[in-house]
Amino acid sequence: METQHTPTFEELVDEGASVPTEGWDFSWFEGRATEARPSWRYAESLAGRLGTARAVLDIQTGGGEVLDFALGRAATAPVLTVATEGWPPNVAKATALLRPRGVAVVAAPQDAPLPFADGAFDLVASRHPVEPHWDEIARVLQPGGTYFAQHVGPHSVFELVEYFLGPQPEEVRRGRDPERERADAEAAGLRVVELRAERLRMEFHDIAAVVHFLRKVVWMVPGFTVAAYEPRLRALHERIRDEGPFVAHSTRHLFVARKPG
Repeated sequence: METQHTPTFEELVDEGASVPTEGWDFSWFEGRATEARPSWRYAESLAGRLGTARAVLDIQTGGGEVLDFALGRAATAPVLTVATEGWPPNVAKATALLRPRGVAVVAAPQDAPLPFADGAFDLVASRHPVEPHWDEIARVLQPGGTYFAQHVGPHSVFELVEYFLGPQPEEVRRGRDPERERADAEAAGLRVVELRAERLRMEFHDIAAVVHFLRKVVWMVPGFTVAAYEPRLRALHERIRDEGPFVAHSTRHLFVARKPG
């Protein structure tokens, strides 16, 4: 009877280090890592809003996967849909995915002003923006327009971050605080009509998933490389092998704001 090969640490690390990281398609993780999803089901909710919008802007669209999913399920397509993205490999991927739906993808650095006229959109959306630029969001929204987004919350996946980097300062742990974002949005002239937060369980079932995750979500452990963290990776591999999945928790908040008028 043929015995099943158990991948070695080196084989798993090599696999995790070789998988392409473009876009926000996380299907590779199936069977290797899990993450609970927020109860508000962002992509499906966005599809409902797209069906009633005329001019839509999706900020930091990644590879365009979430917008493509939502457009495919919208009752009707907006008259105009535009997406921005700052990382060149994602710009190319999003363009190829979204062009058949009539979406223009604009290469725009995430920290630069939005290259659109005042009041150009009645819906601005974003899934996991690195840092919302509230003045720019308010500027490009029409009076009465809506900002609809899912943000990453404070100390998200910090069990994994602190495994590699050690305890983080309190100001880092409190970053992306939803109440601070509420205050910033209101200071830009927006009215926050809904703000919901959830903490969600994640499990990493092998070290390949950890390596790929840290290569893909580069701000978790800045400058991460396998060579730099080989001892910690090996120790974590042995821990997962002996004790089961590494458990962490992501934090997400749903943010809905309107421009008065």
